[in-house]
Amino acid sequence: MQNIQTILITGATGGIGRHLALHLARAGHRVIATGRNVAALQSVQAESADSPLHTVALDVTDRASIAKAVDEVSRLTDSYGLDALVNNAGYGEMAPLMEVREDDVRAMYETNVFGLLAVTQAFLPQMVQRGTGRIVNVSSGGGRVTLPLFGVYNSTKYAVESLSDAMRMELKPFGIRVVIVEPGATKTEFANTSVRKMPSYRRDGSPYAALYARADELKAQLEGPASDPIVVVRALERALTASRPRARYIAPFGARIFLALAAWVPTPLLDWILMSMFGMTRKRLKVSTPA
Repeated sequence: MQNIQTILITGATGGIGRHLALHLARAGHRVIATGRNVAALQSVQAESADSPLHTVALDVTDRASIAKAVDEVSRLTDSYGLDALVNNAGYGEMAPLMEVREDDVRAMYETNVFGLLAVTQAFLPQMVQRGTGRIVNVSSGGGRVTLPLFGVYNSTKYAVESLSDAMRMELKPFGIRVVIVEPGATKTEFANTSVRKMPSYRRDGSPYAALYARADELKAQLEGPASDPIVVVRALERALTASRPRARYIAPFGARIFLALAAWVPTPLLDWILMSMFGMTRKRLKVSTPA
């Protein structure tokens, strides 16, 4: 097991990031929990009790905020820097691509893709200088299989997968390992966030009007198979501490089965299954049959 001393986690004010920060701190790691919400960061620190957890304000979409966070980490570590960086900040919103707003698309990319890359670039120099370090990027099972209504979110995770693969090869000569963790459905705020803007898309004449009216049903459907966050946290812990980590970790086990089946099932059949699950059929959308 690698003895990691200092781990920074982005998006640690809620969901998987918060659970991971508290778990690692209680395990004895020196954790730096980051996020935009200062009050939420204070809550994480209070919950950590006597564990070695620090908090630093960090907005991954703001270059000035990233620079300040780098300076603060340097101060906290006596200019040593990080042993590991967990790029966890990210979110997804549901919307059909025919009607999704450009601002919503750009916002997801700013956090999930550009923010991840900017934070990584900011903390890499000290790792490269020391010749050791680890980057763990939180992707998603949706980074390998696209779901209806999650086209934008899934595309950001496909980007994370590709960026991570390139990082793994480009940084290995400098002693830096890059690992991807692909969570499946997890009991976090993800379902709430996914449907929060759907009501704002409702309008007269929309071909997806029947879909928008089912926002609560879709939310319940997302929450149904969700697993406890500790399952994903343990996968992240392995990605951080294994002396020879795998390139990818998938959690929970059900997500591994789903991805394996999705790779095996013929595309038309997989499309039909996913469309049926999300109500993307003529009947559920109340599409009139042409005369």
